Amino acid sequence: MTSTAPTTSEDRPRLHRHLETPLGDYVLAATPDGLVGVWREHQKHYPAPERLGATACGPHALLDEAQAQLLEYLRGDREDFDLPLAPEGTDFQRAVWDHLRTIPRGATTTYGQIARTLARPRAAQAVGAAVGSNPLSIVVPCHRVLGSTGSMTGYAGGIETKQALLLLEGALLT
Repeated sequence: MTSTAPTTSEDRPRLHRHLETPLGDYVLAATPDGLVGVWREHQKHYPAPERLGATACGPHALLDEAQAQLLEYLRGDREDFDLPLAPEGTDFQRAVWDHLRTIPRGATTTYGQIARTLARPRAAQAVGAAVGSNPLSIVVPCHRVLGSTGSMTGYAGGIETKQALLLLEGALLT
């Protein structure tokens, strides 16, 4: 049975850092359990300031590594990510996010296909909501999910960002 109670790390100290990338400004956030957020600044579902935690001053092993891997990825020097992840969400959301990590670079899928894979064939809308609330954009590749007709559908970081990521990965032709 899927729990609707979200998992949180409110009792775990959270730190964040801002990062300029070729796709815009991002915020990375981590707890001692792992990376909890990669958000494009001002995107849909951007967390409230208190949910970002304190600004990381100086070196921070996980945020340093996440920053390095994200920049390598965006330069085309990295194929995937090797980071401890600790996204906060319901069991269903985390199942969707786990599935997103299985979509290979350069490939796409649809909300309906994910719903069927999760043995919830009528849950395409719920899958869409979970994909849309993914707190680890790019690292958990929600940009690889398209509408049922292959159309570019909403993306919290903007359709232009989704297109740029799919072009970078070779999933779209120019």
